[in-house]
Amino acid sequence: MAKTNKLPKIFVLDTNVILHDYNCIHNFQDNDVVVPIVVLEEIDNFKKGNEQINYNARAFIRIIDELLGDKLFNGGISLGKGLGNLRIGLDQPFPEEMKLFNKDLPDHRILTVAYHEAQEHPDRYVALLSKDVSLRVKAKSLGIAAEDYLNDKVQNMESLDLKAGAVTVDVADDSVLNQFYTDGKISAKVLPNITPAANQFFVMKYGNSSAMARYEKNTDNLVRVEKQRCYNIEPRNSEQTFAMDALLNPNVQLVSLTGMAGTGKTLLAVAAALQQEANFDQILLARPVIPLQNQEIGFLPGEIKDKIGPYMLPLFDNISFIKSRCKPNSKELLKIDELLRTEKMNISPLAYIRGRSLSNTFFIIDEAQNLTPHEIKTIITRAGENTKIVLTGDIFQIDSPYLDQRSNGITYMTDKMHGQELFAHVNLVKGERSPLAELAGNIL
Repeated sequence: MAKTNKLPKIFVLDTNVILHDYNCIHNFQDNDVVVPIVVLEEIDNFKKGNEQINYNARAFIRIIDELLGDKLFNGGISLGKGLGNLRIGLDQPFPEEMKLFNKDLPDHRILTVAYHEAQEHPDRYVALLSKDVSLRVKAKSLGIAAEDYLNDKVQNMESLDLKAGAVTVDVADDSVLNQFYTDGKISAKVLPNITPAANQFFVMKYGNSSAMARYEKNTDNLVRVEKQRCYNIEPRNSEQTFAMDALLNPNVQLVSLTGMAGTGKTLLAVAAALQQEANFDQILLARPVIPLQNQEIGFLPGEIKDKIGPYMLPLFDNISFIKSRCKPNSKELLKIDELLRTEKMNISPLAYIRGRSLSNTFFIIDEAQNLTPHEIKTIITRAGENTKIVLTGDIFQIDSPYLDQRSNGITYMTDKMHGQELFAHVNLVKGERSPLAELAGNIL
């Protein structure tokens, strides 16, 4: 019998999909969802711990428990009105096509469930859903449809303008720039055929003259952006100038800074936080711990501070660079030492921030491209009064095997927040660390 699109589809879930989005089983409309028994075993192994992945495992188990109640689960259960059914896929015998596959690997046990579902339901579309490219390739080699989990992927990357800095526009004549310099602002109607978004940055040009501007949505004006110096750190190009403007703007509570290594994302964020430290109770600097080669931090020697220290070095390096720009015994240098000593400025792995108050806080999350959309949401939704959150990252340097340029947290957040008056995004293009670093970033 030929497959028909009129029948609900069947999606077999890999463990990494659930650990990526614990609420994923509710995102398949009226299609059926199958969770292999081996996936439940793996989820159970992730329950203990303080990382986001452990939280997701516990949250998924709670969802299953609430769905079940006192019902029996052997025949599956409805996911809710308008949704499909959830079933547990029990282990199946390995088919002839998989006789050489290692039967002890969880991935291969998941494959057998998907294979069995496809054989049992030849009239329905059956697909293995996984964020593991290798497993998807194996499935397709067996004739099993396989897909990535796309629910939180950005569909149109070009619309994000992540690969460009500010928008450069040519204005009609030099009177536009003259008026802009005189008044410090001008109506956004001077932008030719452009509908600007809140806090979008522009370089307006006429001939050899140019001016930097930010769109102010509530007044429908372009306002002038000028270089601002923070703790002896001064922007070196237009994108850095725009970034500093967003970081220092009290009306912008959420900032995303993207760009390759050496463009100054984290340095600018730290300098801006120090400049405004009197306005906040605490400055938090954090980054996710992504051990190299899948090694856990437990293999490192020493106490927990010794173990996590190497992963936090880039943040300490930025503070050290700012300190090196201060004169000996200057008030700026003394203030930095005081903030560190009193822990008003605190550097920690992101997992260690869980449970801390985020009120009156300047919160910088470095390497945010290694976070999932759900992790980003968890962080932002915990922001209290007078809290500013800055996310920095390079979407072309993702260390997580299950994230890519379209599905990582900073890309997803930038897409969803675009146009909101509390949000600003700047992509830093020009490397300022050194000519060598910029050359390597561009061509290697």
